Amino acid sequence: MSEAPAVVGVKGCAVLCVDLDGTLISGDLFWESVLRLLARDPWRIFQLPFWALQGRAVLKRRVATLISIEAAGLPYRAEVLEHLQTARRNGHTLVLATGSDELYARQVVEHLGIFSGVVASDGSVNLTGRSKAERLRAEFGNDFHYFGNGWADLPVWEAAGAATVVAAPSRLLKRVQHARNATTVMGAAPMRLRSVLRAMRLHQWAKNLLLFAPLVLSHQIFNPGILSRGIFAFLAFGLCASSIYIVNDLFDIQSDRAHPTKRMRPFAAGELSVPSGLVLAAVLFAAGAGTAAFGTSPGFLLVVLIYMGVTTAYSARLKREPLLDVFVLASLYVLRIIGGGAAIEIEITNWLLGFALFFFLSLAFVKRYTELIGQGGRMPGRGYSVQDHSLMLSIGTSSGYMSVVILALYVNSTDVAALYSRPRVLWLAGPVLLYWISRMWLRAGRKQVHDDPVLEALKDPISYVCALLALGILLAAL
Repeated sequence: MSEAPAVVGVKGCAVLCVDLDGTLISGDLFWESVLRLLARDPWRIFQLPFWALQGRAVLKRRVATLISIEAAGLPYRAEVLEHLQTARRNGHTLVLATGSDELYARQVVEHLGIFSGVVASDGSVNLTGRSKAERLRAEFGNDFHYFGNGWADLPVWEAAGAATVVAAPSRLLKRVQHARNATTVMGAAPMRLRSVLRAMRLHQWAKNLLLFAPLVLSHQIFNPGILSRGIFAFLAFGLCASSIYIVNDLFDIQSDRAHPTKRMRPFAAGELSVPSGLVLAAVLFAAGAGTAAFGTSPGFLLVVLIYMGVTTAYSARLKREPLLDVFVLASLYVLRIIGGGAAIEIEITNWLLGFALFFFLSLAFVKRYTELIGQGGRMPGRGYSVQDHSLMLSIGTSSGYMSVVILALYVNSTDVAALYSRPRVLWLAGPVLLYWISRMWLRAGRKQVHDDPVLEALKDPISYVCALLALGILLAAL
């Protein structure tokens, strides 16, 4: 680690008072705890307003007594922490001064071991804004250096002898610099647009290409009117799916922080706040539902609403239920195919539904299997243990091969003759599919699948070769 720079401040300020939410850490413990409380006990939503009527300090204390935090897993700002450690070695006194509840603040103080004191909301006083400024002025006069990040910190900076602004928007920074003779800037404000696009997971929209499966298999792909409805369906589903991804990430903040890669997601990393995430999710859902209502059909809008309901239930609870979570994941893929049929008002055959169910159940097990073996048997918030990997392997491979059996039965049925003049050619698709499924599981066992299996397939050249072979077989059978 490079040598930490000295803390800049006004000469004579021996006490450094540091805000917690947004300053020492990238995130807001209150909002994160409220979400975790509602995920665990949804009925608490009716209690929250009554607690809020008693004052924000009471609300914070009630939530803090019900939801604990993992101080070691919080997204601490490395630059701020490095400055504070240097300041402590140079003889400065560090005080954690936060609007978060004292129960949380003391856990952070105990974990870091660099603070000499703590002032925080205590169930009676909500220590933010002017309340914090008055408390610190009573303790230290104006002989303290304050580290903050938000508009609520303006009264505290005015009362302090020195000011440090951490990762604040440019408008706030100019305001503080205008009011202060000496201001230190630490950390750039996050790139909101980039974080929003990452939170939307636009790369996951590739899964929504399944909406076009009924269009292709019914040989209507070149019908302009029907194709345009399919495109509207793709856009609507993508917007609604992004809304759910954001809700899922909000509920998963704590477990994501314990994951080696998911901890970099915008909400887990503190790049986006919980309130902004809730607003963004609502806007995306409204846009997606509007597109579905006016650009496709009522049936498709119903499928979208069912998808939203299932995914919300998955995010809030079902993902913690072993095996059930995998079946729900598979059903979400099948819902995309059903939605594609509803959008263009084409009936989905039982053959396609049966094939899709087993095929995507296999891929869903690939996802969980790779997560389980990749994390050494530890999957926080998922309910699996290391001994479950053999069961996942067995069910997952069997499901994949069942999809091939259904394909073979379809090729041998009388239904296929209505669409293909040479249906026997379709038999060649069976070995291609068998190879692809077997190879996916082989790669999963070798820990070569590091992401969602559908997205992993999109990065795999062999998958494109298999897809081209399947397309060639399909065209040859026409």
